[in-house]
Amino acid sequence: MNKPELLIPASNLETLKVAVLYGADAVYIGGEAFSLRAAADNFSYDDMREGIAFAHSKGKKVYVTANILAHNNDLKEAEEYFAELKSIAPDALIISDPGMFNIAKKVCPDIELHVSTQANNTNYGTYNFWHSLGAKRVVSARELSLKELREIRDNIPADLEIETFVHGAMCISYSGRCLLSNFMTSRDANQGACTHPCRWKYSIVEEERPGEYMPVFENERGTYIFNSKDLCMIEYIPELVSAGIDSLKVEGRMKTALYVATCARTYRLAIDDYFKSENTYRNNMEWYKEQISACTYRKFTTGFFFGRPDKDTQIYDSNTYEKKYTYLGLIEDVSPEGRVRITQKNKFSVGEVIEVMRPDGTNREYEVKGIYTLDGESRESAPHPKEVLYIDLGDAIVDEYDILRRRE
Repeated sequence: MNKPELLIPASNLETLKVAVLYGADAVYIGGEAFSLRAAADNFSYDDMREGIAFAHSKGKKVYVTANILAHNNDLKEAEEYFAELKSIAPDALIISDPGMFNIAKKVCPDIELHVSTQANNTNYGTYNFWHSLGAKRVVSARELSLKELREIRDNIPADLEIETFVHGAMCISYSGRCLLSNFMTSRDANQGACTHPCRWKYSIVEEERPGEYMPVFENERGTYIFNSKDLCMIEYIPELVSAGIDSLKVEGRMKTALYVATCARTYRLAIDDYFKSENTYRNNMEWYKEQISACTYRKFTTGFFFGRPDKDTQIYDSNTYEKKYTYLGLIEDVSPEGRVRITQKNKFSVGEVIEVMRPDGTNREYEVKGIYTLDGESRESAPHPKEVLYIDLGDAIVDEYDILRRRE
């Protein structure tokens, strides 16, 4: 059995470093153009260069997404963009549009080309087609079962890799190719500007009775009719491995460092434990399930892996996340006095007990002994997002890139 790659998303340089340090084998990112997450922070050219250098220094890879469905006016700019990427040498480009693929192949012949899930890759004929054009890897459609993935593996060349989403948000539309956002808000999901109307609450208005809103539901379940649960395959690593999948991909290029660290660490330990022994993996399952629930999520489903989803894969009564922890900040530095510097993300106060999450899988609780500004002014609480602060955690054993969180 080949040990699969763990592929983790990153929205900015900070989360890229977190992904690498918490267990990713590879990280996928978006630049400031041609990425399907226009609302994410995304990477400047300089940040991309620094992130790739950081990952390579740790023996990890970085893939850059350029997976929009291009229009005519995108093509010239795409050629210039790929020429810029060539000089910083990411390990692969993730592309869905055939025209963009041809440009990348011409401009960046030494960079691997991966075919995005947006290309609707649902059969081995499609995989073989992309392989004939020079693709190194194809990202499977989320709508495939494990049985179909095994059949694909059996009918494609051994050197053609299969990448599959195993965790994160599910799109209501086939392989994410949605027109709903464009139709309703003129923001095109296929150009990176999705407004997620699938998560909205819908009502019916009868033409002759404007202003009278009637709920939409089949029965008592509710009115969030397109609102899917999140994918989670932490319990099925053996099945994913036996299907011949080369890369296990986590969704979430707009998520926090806490989400990235939680997913990277949990899947890293689960994969490693399984390759030590299946008994070790099975015995630690409750811990994996507890840890993977530590970031925000919309309950969990196994998606299409074991057959078509049914009514239980939707959430009908709410579009809010489950939330067991609040992200407080990432440790950026530790002073000689032992105080930790963070850019504060959510409010906390002196006297609270918070948790330090570390890449090795350990979590430790410490009381907040003090909060200080950069000028040394003492604070009783940290109410202002993005304020840089020093935190006194007493005799806590901490390092740069440890994460502070609070159990809710």
